Amino acid sequence: MSEKTITRADVVEALHKRCDVSRATGSRFLESMLATMEAALVAGDTLKLARFGNFVVREKSERVGRNPKTGETARITPRRVVTFRPSQLMRQRVEKPPRRRSA
Repeated sequence: MSEKTITRADVVEALHKRCDVSRATGSRFLESMLATMEAALVAGDTLKLARFGNFVVREKSERVGRNPKTGETARITPRRVVTFRPSQLMRQRVEKPPRRRSA
């Protein structure tokens, strides 16, 4: 399994090569897209990207947790969290073993 981490710079470079746009334009596009996604999630909206998956904001209620190291209990405050559920197509693509490149 690959241990590579893809960064914003890698995404901008991919946009530059695949879409034939400048790196600056690719960077502005990516920042704009991420800002739009962030604004929707902050507002509590569900973000659905066809053939990719859904980002959903969930409300977690207050609960009692336990520190596994010390065994001490602690109150965990209510909060909102973002969850991601991949589409069926994405799941199928991830489950497939990657093709090996021949040398």
